[in-house]
Amino acid sequence: MKRRTFAGAARGTRALVASAAFVALYSLSGAGALAGQEAHTCEDRAGLRIEVLDATGMVRVSGADVRIRWVDVVRSPVRRGAGDDGRLMFCAPRDATQATVWVEARDGSSEQASVDLVRGETSTVELRILAEDNPGRLEGRVFDAVTKDPITTAAVTVAGRRGAIETDRWGRYILTGIPAGAKEFEVRRMGYEPLEYVVTVKPGLTTQVDIGLVPDPVEMEPLVATTVRSSTLESNGFYERRYWGEMLGVGEFLTPEYLERWRPMRMSQLLEQHTMLHPRLVRGGPTPGTFGGCVQVYLDNINMNNLDDGAGNSFTLDSVLLPSEVAGVEVYRASTSLPAGTMRFGVGRCGLVLIWTR
Repeated sequence: MKRRTFAGAARGTRALVASAAFVALYSLSGAGALAGQEAHTCEDRAGLRIEVLDATGMVRVSGADVRIRWVDVVRSPVRRGAGDDGRLMFCAPRDATQATVWVEARDGSSEQASVDLVRGETSTVELRILAEDNPGRLEGRVFDAVTKDPITTAAVTVAGRRGAIETDRWGRYILTGIPAGAKEFEVRRMGYEPLEYVVTVKPGLTTQVDIGLVPDPVEMEPLVATTVRSSTLESNGFYERRYWGEMLGVGEFLTPEYLERWRPMRMSQLLEQHTMLHPRLVRGGPTPGTFGGCVQVYLDNINMNNLDDGAGNSFTLDSVLLPSEVAGVEVYRASTSLPAGTMRFGVGRCGLVLIWTR
Protein backbone atom coordinates (compact mmCIF):
# COMPACT_ATOMS: atom_id res chain seq x y z
CA MET A 1 0.00 0.00 0.00
CA LYS A 2 1.17 3.54 -0.74
CA ARG A 3 0.02 6.62 1.16
CA ARG A 4 0.55 10.19 0.06
CA THR A 5 0.92 13.59 1.67
CA PHE A 6 2.05 17.02 0.49
CA ALA A 7 4.24 19.86 1.80
CA GLY A 8 4.74 23.32 0.34
CA ALA A 9 2.84 25.44 -2.18
CA ALA A 10 3.46 28.84 -3.77
CA ARG A 11 1.47 31.69 -2.27
CA GLY A 12 -0.44 32.16 -5.48
CA THR A 13 -1.62 28.56 -5.45
CA ARG A 14 -2.23 28.05 -1.72
CA ALA A 15 -6.01 28.03 -2.18
CA LEU A 16 -5.69 25.06 -4.55
CA VAL A 17 -3.66 22.94 -2.14
CA ALA A 18 -4.99 24.03 1.25
CA SER A 19 -6.16 20.54 2.15
CA ALA A 20 -2.84 19.06 1.08
CA ALA A 21 -0.88 21.54 3.21
CA PHE A 22 -3.07 20.67 6.19
CA VAL A 23 -2.19 17.01 5.77
CA ALA A 24 1.52 17.83 5.50
CA LEU A 25 1.59 19.78 8.73
CA TYR A 26 -0.15 17.25 10.83
CA SER A 27 -0.11 13.62 9.69
CA LEU A 28 -0.60 11.08 6.97
CA SER A 29 -3.19 9.20 8.95
CA GLY A 30 -6.12 11.52 8.14
CA ALA A 31 -7.60 12.93 4.94
CA GLY A 32 -5.33 13.01 1.93
CA ALA A 33 -4.16 9.38 1.99
CA LEU A 34 -4.35 8.03 -1.54
CA ALA A 35 -4.00 4.47 -2.72
CA GLY A 36 -1.21 3.73 -5.23
CA GLN A 37 0.07 0.92 -7.40
CA GLU A 38 3.82 1.00 -6.70
CA ALA A 39 5.22 -2.13 -5.07
CA HIS A 40 6.55 -2.00 -1.53
CA THR A 41 10.31 -2.73 -1.64
CA CYS A 42 11.34 -2.54 2.05
CA GLU A 43 10.06 -5.97 3.15
CA ASP A 44 8.85 -5.64 6.76
CA ARG A 45 10.17 -2.08 7.20
CA ALA A 46 8.29 1.13 6.47
CA GLY A 47 9.14 2.81 3.17
CA LEU A 48 9.26 6.47 2.16
CA ARG A 49 8.94 7.54 -1.46
CA ILE A 50 9.67 11.27 -1.73
CA GLU A 51 8.79 13.34 -4.79
CA VAL A 52 10.27 16.84 -5.10
CA LEU A 53 8.24 19.32 -7.16
CA ASP A 54 8.33 23.01 -7.97
CA ALA A 55 5.83 25.40 -6.37
CA THR A 56 3.18 24.61 -8.99
CA GLY A 57 3.36 20.88 -8.37
CA MET A 58 3.77 20.28 -12.11
CA VAL A 59 7.56 20.04 -12.58
CA ARG A 60 9.86 17.56 -10.84
CA VAL A 61 13.08 19.01 -9.36
CA SER A 62 16.24 16.88 -9.51
CA GLY A 63 19.22 17.06 -7.16
CA ALA A 64 17.42 18.83 -4.30
CA ASP A 65 18.65 18.07 -0.77
CA VAL A 66 16.09 15.80 0.95
CA ARG A 67 16.17 15.76 4.77
CA ILE A 68 14.56 13.05 6.93
CA ARG A 69 14.56 13.28 10.71
CA TRP A 70 13.25 10.43 12.86
CA VAL A 71 10.94 11.71 15.58
CA ASP A 72 10.83 8.84 18.06
CA VAL A 73 14.17 7.00 17.81
CA VAL A 74 17.83 7.89 18.29
CA ARG A 75 19.09 7.83 14.70
CA SER A 76 21.17 10.28 12.71
CA PRO A 77 19.11 12.38 10.26
CA VAL A 78 19.16 11.34 6.62
CA ARG A 79 20.45 13.77 4.01
CA ARG A 80 20.32 12.65 0.38
CA GLY A 81 19.88 14.19 -3.04
CA ALA A 82 16.79 13.53 -5.12
CA GLY A 83 17.38 11.61 -8.35
CA ASP A 84 17.18 12.90 -11.89
CA ASP A 85 13.44 12.22 -11.81
CA GLY A 86 13.02 14.25 -8.60
CA ARG A 87 12.37 11.13 -6.53
CA LEU A 88 14.02 9.38 -3.59
CA MET A 89 13.11 5.98 -2.14
CA PHE A 90 14.19 5.21 1.42
CA CYS A 91 13.57 2.37 3.87
CA ALA A 92 13.06 3.55 7.45
CA PRO A 93 14.75 2.00 10.52
CA ARG A 94 12.75 -0.91 11.90
CA ASP A 95 11.92 0.87 15.16
CA ALA A 96 10.94 4.23 13.63
CA THR A 97 7.22 5.08 13.60
CA GLN A 98 7.33 8.80 12.76
CA ALA A 99 9.45 11.05 10.57
CA THR A 100 9.69 14.72 9.63
CA VAL A 101 10.58 15.28 5.98
CA TRP A 102 11.50 18.43 4.05
CA VAL A 103 13.65 19.47 1.11
CA GLU A 104 16.16 22.26 0.56
CA ALA A 105 17.33 23.58 -2.79
CA ARG A 106 19.50 26.43 -4.01
CA ASP A 107 16.48 28.69 -4.57
CA GLY A 108 14.39 27.82 -1.52
CA SER A 109 12.95 25.06 0.64
CA SER A 110 9.68 23.25 1.25
CA GLU A 111 7.49 23.16 4.29
CA GLN A 112 7.96 20.01 6.33
CA ALA A 113 5.70 16.98 6.27
CA SER A 114 5.01 14.86 9.34
CA VAL A 115 4.74 11.20 8.37
CA ASP A 116 3.33 8.25 10.32
CA LEU A 117 5.36 5.18 9.31
CA VAL A 118 3.69 1.77 9.00
CA ARG A 119 5.82 -1.37 8.70
CA GLY A 120 5.27 -3.16 5.43
CA GLU A 121 3.81 -0.08 3.73
CA THR A 122 5.25 2.71 1.57
CA SER A 123 4.19 6.32 2.12
CA THR A 124 4.63 8.83 -0.70
CA VAL A 125 5.36 12.42 0.24
CA GLU A 126 5.21 15.31 -2.24
CA LEU A 127 7.45 18.24 -1.26
CA ARG A 128 6.95 21.51 -3.12
CA ILE A 129 9.78 24.04 -3.08
CA LEU A 130 8.76 27.52 -1.96
CA ALA A 131 11.11 29.77 -3.88
CA GLU A 132 9.19 33.03 -4.09
CA ASP A 133 10.95 34.78 -1.18
CA ASN A 134 13.93 32.45 -0.63
CA PRO A 135 12.53 31.45 2.78
CA GLY A 136 14.60 30.66 5.84
CA ARG A 137 14.36 28.10 8.64
CA LEU A 138 14.04 28.14 12.42
CA GLU A 139 15.53 25.31 14.43
CA GLY A 140 16.42 24.75 18.08
CA ARG A 141 15.38 23.12 21.31
CA VAL A 142 13.01 23.93 24.17
CA PHE A 143 14.13 23.12 27.71
CA ASP A 144 13.24 23.76 31.35
CA ALA A 145 15.02 26.97 32.41
CA VAL A 146 15.48 25.58 35.94
CA THR A 147 16.44 21.92 35.43
CA LYS A 148 17.76 22.24 31.83
CA ASP A 149 15.77 19.09 30.92
CA PRO A 150 14.22 18.97 27.42
CA ILE A 151 10.52 19.80 27.19
CA THR A 152 8.50 17.51 24.95
CA THR A 153 5.25 18.33 23.09
CA ALA A 154 5.71 22.09 23.47
CA ALA A 155 3.74 23.91 20.76
CA VAL A 156 5.95 26.13 18.60
CA THR A 157 4.29 28.60 16.22
CA VAL A 158 5.45 31.49 14.05
CA ALA A 159 3.41 34.20 12.35
CA GLY A 160 2.78 33.49 8.69
CA ARG A 161 2.82 29.71 9.08
CA ARG A 162 -0.26 27.57 9.56
CA GLY A 163 -0.54 25.35 12.62
CA ALA A 164 1.94 24.52 15.36
CA ILE A 165 4.89 22.13 15.49
CA GLU A 166 5.44 20.08 18.65
CA THR A 167 8.88 19.45 20.12
CA ASP A 168 10.07 15.85 20.10
CA ARG A 169 11.38 13.72 22.98
CA TRP A 170 14.66 15.69 22.99
CA GLY A 171 12.89 19.06 22.96
CA ARG A 172 13.86 19.72 19.34
CA TYR A 173 11.81 21.49 16.69
CA ILE A 174 12.33 22.73 13.15
CA LEU A 175 10.22 25.11 11.06
CA THR A 176 10.99 25.31 7.35
CA GLY A 177 9.70 27.50 4.54
CA ILE A 178 9.48 30.65 6.71
CA PRO A 179 9.38 33.92 4.71
CA ALA A 180 12.34 36.16 5.53
CA GLY A 181 11.95 39.07 7.94
CA ALA A 182 10.90 39.74 11.53
CA LYS A 183 8.45 37.11 12.77
CA GLU A 184 6.46 36.66 15.97
CA PHE A 185 7.62 33.42 17.57
CA GLU A 186 5.56 31.73 20.29
CA VAL A 187 6.14 28.67 22.50
CA ARG A 188 3.50 27.19 24.81
CA ARG A 189 3.45 24.19 27.11
CA MET A 190 1.07 23.36 29.97
CA GLY A 191 2.80 24.03 33.30
CA TYR A 192 5.09 26.72 31.88
CA GLU A 193 4.83 30.42 31.27
CA PRO A 194 4.20 31.01 27.53
CA LEU A 195 6.92 32.77 25.58
CA GLU A 196 6.42 35.35 22.83
CA TYR A 197 9.52 36.52 21.00
CA VAL A 198 10.32 38.39 17.79
CA VAL A 199 12.99 36.64 15.71
CA THR A 200 14.52 37.76 12.42
CA VAL A 201 14.50 35.05 9.76
CA LYS A 202 17.36 35.32 7.28
CA PRO A 203 16.62 34.38 3.63
CA GLY A 204 17.98 30.96 2.77
CA LEU A 205 19.63 30.47 6.19
CA THR A 206 18.82 28.62 9.41
CA THR A 207 18.42 30.66 12.58
CA GLN A 208 18.84 28.60 15.74
CA VAL A 209 16.57 29.65 18.61
CA ASP A 210 16.97 27.78 21.91
CA ILE A 211 14.23 28.47 24.44
CA GLY A 212 14.29 27.99 28.21
CA LEU A 213 10.70 28.00 29.50
CA VAL A 214 9.99 28.98 33.09
CA PRO A 215 7.80 26.64 35.17
CA ASP A 216 4.62 28.30 36.36
CA PRO A 217 4.55 29.92 38.96
CA VAL A 218 8.37 30.31 39.28
CA GLU A 219 9.27 34.00 38.97
CA MET A 220 12.15 34.44 36.56
CA GLU A 221 12.76 35.59 33.01
CA PRO A 222 12.66 33.01 30.21
CA LEU A 223 15.92 32.21 28.44
CA VAL A 224 16.34 32.83 24.70
CA ALA A 225 19.51 32.25 22.70
CA THR A 226 19.48 33.15 18.99
CA THR A 227 22.24 32.36 16.50
CA VAL A 228 22.27 32.60 12.70
CA ARG A 229 24.03 29.52 11.41
CA SER A 230 26.93 29.62 8.99
CA SER A 231 25.68 28.63 5.53
CA THR A 232 29.06 26.97 4.82
CA LEU A 233 28.88 24.78 7.91
CA GLU A 234 25.24 23.95 7.36
CA SER A 235 25.72 22.91 3.73
CA ASN A 236 28.59 20.61 4.79
CA GLY A 237 26.54 18.91 7.54
CA PHE A 238 28.54 20.37 10.46
CA TYR A 239 25.55 21.19 12.66
CA GLU A 240 23.89 17.79 12.24
CA ARG A 241 27.13 15.99 13.10
CA ARG A 242 27.64 18.31 16.05
CA TYR A 243 24.17 17.58 17.45
CA TRP A 244 24.54 13.80 17.26
CA GLY A 245 28.23 13.87 18.16
CA GLU A 246 27.57 15.77 21.38
CA MET A 247 24.57 13.59 22.22
CA LEU A 248 26.53 10.35 21.72
CA GLY A 249 29.87 11.65 23.03
CA VAL A 250 31.58 11.36 19.64
CA GLY A 251 33.88 14.12 18.39
CA GLU A 252 34.66 17.70 19.37
CA PHE A 253 33.26 20.75 17.57
CA LEU A 254 34.53 24.33 17.48
CA THR A 255 31.79 26.72 16.32
CA PRO A 256 32.19 30.23 14.84
CA GLU A 257 31.11 31.67 18.20
CA TYR A 258 33.80 29.69 20.04
CA LEU A 259 36.51 30.74 17.60
CA GLU A 260 35.46 34.39 17.82
CA ARG A 261 35.64 34.25 21.60
CA TRP A 262 39.17 32.78 21.88
CA ARG A 263 40.82 34.13 18.71
CA PRO A 264 43.98 31.97 18.61
CA MET A 265 46.95 33.33 16.65
CA ARG A 266 47.98 30.17 14.74
CA MET A 267 46.25 26.99 13.59
CA SER A 268 48.74 24.81 15.50
CA GLN A 269 47.91 26.80 18.64
CA LEU A 270 44.20 26.38 17.98
CA LEU A 271 44.44 22.60 17.68
CA GLU A 272 46.92 22.13 20.55
CA GLN A 273 45.09 24.27 23.12
CA HIS A 274 41.44 24.00 22.15
CA THR A 275 40.94 20.39 21.04
CA MET A 276 41.50 16.91 22.44
CA LEU A 277 44.44 16.26 20.07
CA HIS A 278 47.67 15.49 21.90
CA PRO A 279 50.28 18.21 21.21
CA ARG A 280 52.77 15.60 19.98
CA LEU A 281 50.38 14.77 17.13
CA VAL A 282 50.16 18.42 16.11
CA ARG A 283 53.95 18.77 16.37
CA GLY A 284 54.58 15.43 14.72
CA GLY A 285 56.26 16.89 11.62
CA PRO A 286 59.61 18.61 11.17
CA THR A 287 58.08 22.09 11.33
CA PRO A 288 55.35 23.59 13.58
CA GLY A 289 51.88 23.02 12.24
CA THR A 290 52.53 19.71 10.49
CA PHE A 291 51.01 16.52 11.82
CA GLY A 292 52.07 13.10 12.96
CA GLY A 293 51.29 10.03 10.93
CA CYS A 294 48.15 9.21 12.90
CA VAL A 295 46.14 12.34 12.19
CA GLN A 296 44.34 12.96 8.90
CA VAL A 297 43.59 16.64 8.26
CA TYR A 298 41.06 17.83 5.68
CA LEU A 299 40.68 21.48 4.71
CA ASP A 300 37.37 22.01 2.90
CA ASN A 301 37.38 18.33 1.80
CA ILE A 302 41.03 18.46 0.65
CA ASN A 303 43.43 16.03 2.36
CA MET A 304 46.31 18.20 3.61
CA ASN A 305 48.45 15.15 4.43
CA ASN A 306 48.82 14.36 0.73
CA LEU A 307 49.95 17.84 -0.38
CA ASP A 308 53.50 19.14 -0.74
CA ASP A 309 55.18 22.23 -2.18
CA GLY A 310 56.71 20.41 -5.14
CA ALA A 311 60.04 19.93 -3.38
CA GLY A 312 58.90 17.05 -1.20
CA ASN A 313 58.04 19.26 1.80
CA SER A 314 54.62 18.96 3.42
CA PHE A 315 52.42 22.01 3.67
CA THR A 316 51.72 23.21 7.20
CA LEU A 317 48.41 24.61 8.32
CA ASP A 318 50.23 27.60 9.84
CA SER A 319 51.58 28.51 6.41
CA VAL A 320 48.34 28.25 4.46
CA LEU A 321 45.58 29.22 6.89
CA LEU A 322 44.81 31.71 9.66
CA PRO A 323 42.34 30.94 12.48
CA SER A 324 40.38 34.05 11.47
CA GLU A 325 39.59 32.34 8.15
CA VAL A 326 38.06 29.29 9.83
CA ALA A 327 34.31 28.81 10.16
CA GLY A 328 34.38 25.58 12.17
CA VAL A 329 36.49 22.59 13.20
CA GLU A 330 35.58 18.94 13.87
CA VAL A 331 37.96 16.57 15.68
CA TYR A 332 37.49 12.80 16.03
CA ARG A 333 39.80 10.47 17.95
CA ALA A 334 39.51 7.62 15.44
CA SER A 335 37.61 6.87 12.29
CA THR A 336 35.85 4.01 14.09
CA SER A 337 33.88 6.70 15.95
CA LEU A 338 32.94 8.78 12.90
CA PRO A 339 29.30 9.82 12.58
CA ALA A 340 27.25 9.12 9.47
CA GLY A 341 28.38 11.04 6.43
CA THR A 342 32.08 11.28 7.33
CA MET A 343 33.33 7.75 6.76
CA ARG A 344 34.72 8.83 3.37
CA PHE A 345 37.37 10.89 5.17
CA GLY A 346 39.42 8.12 6.71
CA VAL A 347 39.89 4.53 7.84
CA GLY A 348 41.71 2.83 10.70
CA ARG A 349 42.33 4.13 14.19
CA CYS A 350 43.93 7.49 13.39
CA GLY A 351 42.46 10.79 14.42
CA LEU A 352 40.56 12.97 11.97
CA VAL A 353 40.39 16.78 11.76
CA LEU A 354 37.89 18.51 9.46
CA ILE A 355 38.46 22.24 8.98
CA TRP A 356 35.89 24.40 7.21
CA THR A 357 36.71 27.92 6.03
CA ARG A 358 34.35 30.87 5.88
